[in-house]
Amino acid sequence: MVVESLSGDTYEIGPIRPPSEAYSLLIRLTRNCPWNRCKFCPIYKGQRFELRTMEEIERDIDVARSIYDEISKAAQSRGIDVRRLAADIAGNAPNDAWRNVALFIYAGGRHVFLQDANSLVMKTPDLLAVLRHLKERFPDINRITMYARSHTAARKSLEDLKALKEAGISRLHIGLESGCDPVLSFMDKGVTAADHIAGGKNVVASGISLSEYVMLGAGGRTMWREHALETARVLNEINPDYIRFRTLTIQPRMELSKDVAEGNFVRASDEEIVAEEKLILENLNVISTVASDHIINLLPDVEGKLPEDKEKMLAIIDEFQSLPGEERDLFKLGRRLGNMNHLKDLQNGSLRSEAERVMARLKESGGDLDEVLYTLMERYI
Repeated sequence: MVVESLSGDTYEIGPIRPPSEAYSLLIRLTRNCPWNRCKFCPIYKGQRFELRTMEEIERDIDVARSIYDEISKAAQSRGIDVRRLAADIAGNAPNDAWRNVALFIYAGGRHVFLQDANSLVMKTPDLLAVLRHLKERFPDINRITMYARSHTAARKSLEDLKALKEAGISRLHIGLESGCDPVLSFMDKGVTAADHIAGGKNVVASGISLSEYVMLGAGGRTMWREHALETARVLNEINPDYIRFRTLTIQPRMELSKDVAEGNFVRASDEEIVAEEKLILENLNVISTVASDHIINLLPDVEGKLPEDKEKMLAIIDEFQSLPGEERDLFKLGRRLGNMNHLKDLQNGSLRSEAERVMARLKESGGDLDEVLYTLMERYI
């Protein structure tokens, strides 16, 4: 496909979306984050939060539709499958907007993610108007999701949330991070455990699917136990549809890195975080799907449905913890290098040999394994 023959139409796309929305149509309703103070998040620092105008949003939806139609017509005129053409365009797109629409078509053209960090903060009538326009232009979509903050979800009336559900909002992604107030305060999250519970319960009551993100390692070495137990308690109160694990990864551009340098926050090791994850799972009493859908998690196989898969998930953690120390270290290194995904990969000769070569060089240089693992993790954020 010669992409030079395509139009140069484009629309505004924000910087992030959940991994589960990798093939969703991205429509930006707001710019940046209205809170923007969390120590662990560098995404929007130095940028002002803005509500985009209805004209801007509707124009972007219209442009997305025109790109969609152009790809569809091009496929029809060439007599080829539109998904095949979309895959071609996604790898050679003239801009990010074309790439996004191409991926959307390739995946079936059914899912939309509304950006940025907390577009739920928009007035409900405006959100409803956006949803109407979106569904008019893309009548085949069947899932619309967005990020939100617990504080905002708690302040929205149940009637407003139900109206958004009726208009098409399928799921809200909320960064719980922790249910422990001292951890939330230290991280400057801007919410309390009570806020998390109020916002989460409000969303659940509305019928909108709720995905809560838990930050493994958020308590560091000093507050890991309180973090784990209180997080499980808050999740039990909310009973969300999804619980998604994310491992804390610290980069120099994060404010939290200053606390690490000054000794105010001591990072937990991979093995300490696995113990924390185990404690959370042991204390969960929910009907939820646990997902570990990010490369920064050490044990991606720790996922399933609760309560029925709890023992299976705990068994995976037990299997890791029961390995000899050198085997655990080798898996940690292989995972952080991006080569190993499952514990059984330790039995893969080529993957194991590569990890062993790196480990041998590390030992020769006298390097610290945990520090190397931290550095390797930074690549994924």
